[in-house]
Amino acid sequence: MSGFQPDHPHAEVRLSPNFGLRREGVKPDMIVLHYTGMETGEGAEAWLCDPASEVSSHYLVHEDGRIVQMVRESDRAWHAGKSSWRGQTDINSCSIGIEIVNPGHAFGYRSFPRRQMEAVIALCQGIAERHNVPPERVLAHSDVALGRKVDPGEKFSWRTLHEAGIGHWVAPSPRNGRREMQPGEVGNAVEELQSMLALYGYGVEITGHFDAQTTVTVQAFQRHFRTSCVDGVADASTISTLRRLLSSLEGSLD
Repeated sequence: MSGFQPDHPHAEVRLSPNFGLRREGVKPDMIVLHYTGMETGEGAEAWLCDPASEVSSHYLVHEDGRIVQMVRESDRAWHAGKSSWRGQTDINSCSIGIEIVNPGHAFGYRSFPRRQMEAVIALCQGIAERHNVPPERVLAHSDVALGRKVDPGEKFSWRTLHEAGIGHWVAPSPRNGRREMQPGEVGNAVEELQSMLALYGYGVEITGHFDAQTTVTVQAFQRHFRTSCVDGVADASTISTLRRLLSSLEGSLD
């Protein structure tokens, strides 16, 4: 394939060779947002189109709002890596990946410009409409790749997306300094926390022990839903926000 018509209107096309068929006829019903984590957008775009990298994404959104499509939405891009959500482990087959140009934590992490956010919103709106993506399946790379990835990070405004009709979100409960649970604790309260995180979709094992995997799961949750403090401690604000997210979904996770 030498090229294709973009799925998103006005997107530029730059074909990446790093793609394949979605496995077992799976249709995309999830959007996964990333940051590029490289020093320049041009470098990231080149890397995603380099066969040596063995990585790709369906789209890349530059800081000036330009959108580049590298893989057709009908095909399987290689963006999520080892990941899981609600028991699914081949996230690449069920998702559409969007790389958002930002140097990330390694190269001077910064806020996402308004024009870039507007482009991300328009892109997500189109994808969600084309593939009937429910709000709770617009996720961060850090949500599906626990302990391995932290993007798009705590400076990404999920609230802005939600206000435009994209993604599931509630205003985080205020922090009051109360520490409900922290690493090392054991018991029924920890088991309940793990169960709530797993019910929402996170790939956390229910052990009743606030271990390392629980800590990174809480951090991932905070990075998406309670960004004022990402410390892995399940304080009252974190737990309340999680409960309210689950309540707002009502029966949609059954």
